[in-house]
Amino acid sequence: MSDRILWQPSADLLASSQLTLFIDMLNQQHDLNISDYPTLHSYSIDHRAEFWRAVIEFCGVIYHQEASEDLRDDGHMIEAQWFKGMTLNFAENLLKNQGSDKAIIFESESGETSSLSFDQLINQVSMVQQKLRDCGVGIGDRVAGFLPNLPETIVVMLATTSLGAVWSSTSPDFGINGVVDRFGQIEPKVLFSVNAYEYNGKTHDCLQKVQQIAAQINSIEHTVVIEFVASADVLPADCMSYSKWLEGANPDTKIEYTPVPFDHPLYILYSSGTTGKPKCIVHRCGGILLQHLKELMLHANVAEHKRLFYFTTCGWMMWNWMVSTLSTGASLVLFDGSPFYPDGNRLFDLIDKHEVTHFGTSAKWISAVEKAGIKPVDSHRFKQLETIFSTGSPLMPESFDYIYNSVKKDVCLSSISGGTDICSCFALGNSNLPVYSGQLQCLGLGMAVKVLDENQQSLIAAPGELACDQAFPSMPVYFWQDNDHIKYKSAYFDKYDHIWCHSDRAEITQQGGMIIYGRSDTTLNPGGVRIGTAEIYRQVESLPEITESIVVGQEWQDDTRVVLFVVMQPNHQLDDELQDKIRKTIRNNTTPRHVPAKIIAVAEIPKTISGKIVEIAVRDVIHGKNVANTDALANPDALNLYKDLAELQH
Repeated sequence: MSDRILWQPSADLLASSQLTLFIDMLNQQHDLNISDYPTLHSYSIDHRAEFWRAVIEFCGVIYHQEASEDLRDDGHMIEAQWFKGMTLNFAENLLKNQGSDKAIIFESESGETSSLSFDQLINQVSMVQQKLRDCGVGIGDRVAGFLPNLPETIVVMLATTSLGAVWSSTSPDFGINGVVDRFGQIEPKVLFSVNAYEYNGKTHDCLQKVQQIAAQINSIEHTVVIEFVASADVLPADCMSYSKWLEGANPDTKIEYTPVPFDHPLYILYSSGTTGKPKCIVHRCGGILLQHLKELMLHANVAEHKRLFYFTTCGWMMWNWMVSTLSTGASLVLFDGSPFYPDGNRLFDLIDKHEVTHFGTSAKWISAVEKAGIKPVDSHRFKQLETIFSTGSPLMPESFDYIYNSVKKDVCLSSISGGTDICSCFALGNSNLPVYSGQLQCLGLGMAVKVLDENQQSLIAAPGELACDQAFPSMPVYFWQDNDHIKYKSAYFDKYDHIWCHSDRAEITQQGGMIIYGRSDTTLNPGGVRIGTAEIYRQVESLPEITESIVVGQEWQDDTRVVLFVVMQPNHQLDDELQDKIRKTIRNNTTPRHVPAKIIAVAEIPKTISGKIVEIAVRDVIHGKNVANTDALANPDALNLYKDLAELQH
């Protein structure tokens, strides 16, 4: 961990940021004297109902019926009730900014661009709402999207939620079984798909997959296909084209927003499914809206006339997070395709071309462009760029240095961490705070985050279990078909009965930031010493000979030994000299316990479709266990590389 400051906000930013304006409002309304972030965070925990009510007011949330009670929290965390009696509509809050300003700018992999103003977006949502109502979609019904990251995906989501129905999506690179395992549980009435999508210069057909998916899910009454890629293929008889389906809808018809309770289901997201059938996580309408507004406006300083881009698919919670940007009046920049096509500058080019102010990506992508030797500081302007988000895995200190040395010096680099479970963040960025090397800037407002030891005692400047000991609005309202919250409690409350345990190994720093060391369920334990996998990745992936790596613990002789798998850079091989270099690098910068007993070169590392490496799946394979659901993986065949390895038998 480092206490090196890499960036600090200017005096102008501190004076004008939305977080500063929010603090001024709180001080004035409640006769407070909040002058810094730690004091604000403490206030947001000690006065939760007051804090979240202030978020509603400051962020201009539209609601129809007032709450009879802002917070009731006198039982288990799961049973907390937020803004009981309040009714609102999610889509109405995302579409409240009318006018000719661009709401969505889209660029396809092939370079074609299009845009929608807020008025045009509202007109399209109105048309889809009319047709969904004709299909019998109403309050509580499910609508599913097997879709790329397109403007139409946002349109159909908004039309769905405008009716009080529930939206769920996956990306079209999922396998048939992976989609059926997800959508089959929630029984959608309408399924949206595309005819095909582009990735890495190739066109991938979807028609056969969508036909089989619809045939296996009996609840689907209508299958609508967006003809995204020009094709001569004829749609299956039981599918209707999006353009034909919309015939007869009037774009000038005013949207009728259906008010629903604060706790009404909005989204259904899914656990990764690599250890069994995916869990269906149901998120509440009001909780997601408030949490996203807080994170976008107060933490990230997103506002009107800004432009936010996040590289994501519709099968990752960052899509849901990104879409909430519309509620701030800022524009969304969308891209669908490979971030390395035609080369590693593709997303950097997009920032300049579309004047992106807030750019989001994964830690793995940042590491990959760094490894590729790309230095956009020499070729790009990034005049408008003020924030870079990173998530998906811990962002290494070397990647912090890469951003400030090779991308842009004057930028707020916000490493953020949360997950599908909360569709938001426990720790994240803050435009009012400095950026320290290797650290997430702060704990989220309204989030009673702790790092606990084995005796449930809070730790500072020492690693432990990431937990949250008070209810927050974006907790799942329930898991689908989970009677008595059995799966819900098992997922987060097994370790501590009344404290949310997130299964991340983390550390709260002296500066008030956070370091994530990796998943605690993949924490290594050689000789009884707990080691976060990120500590090893940082050392290994700093070496120019290594592209990426994955590390797991192997049960061996009544103990655990550390096994490291590496993917080599072109024209390099894992010989004895390089193995010695890897071990020496790890030993010199960590401890002897971190040094792997075995180092093995592999051609590929298995990952989920959202790009996360699957340590548990690899650990299961090397122990001869079956991986239950390989449809959750982008490259399931890669698991075969880890089976029955002779190197692990001695």
